[in-house]
Amino acid sequence: QVQLVASGGGLAQPGGSLRLSCASSGSSFVINAMGWYRQPPGKPRELVARITSGGATTYADSVKGRFTISRDNAKNTVYLQMNSLEPEDSAVYFCSADYFHSTRLVFSSWGQGTQVTVSS
Repeated sequence: QVQLVASGGGLAQPGGSLRLSCASSGSSFVINAMGWYRQPPGKPRELVARITSGGATTYADSVKGRFTISRDNAKNTVYLQMNSLEPEDSAVYFCSADYFHSTRLVFSSWGQGTQVTVSS
């Protein structure tokens, strides 16, 4: 069974840092892109950052220069280093992974979510 397990959320003060991680297991397919989404209370889920298997990255404008996404392909794990946190970053963060067979997407999976709260 495919699983994405996210961890690392918690409480931080404005200007602080947190590091999220998410590991995929149980799939025999190649993972292409992995990413992080977040959903603040009462708002739609939005893309935070994503990274391809080759290391190309994409960031939301709101987090550029503050967040860094990275991955360890051997461990099927994606990370999100969050620096200079702001209260607006408070949300449930979800990781995602796209599973490929050759060049075709087979399915996408989502993690369970981890809460990030930024407050003084």
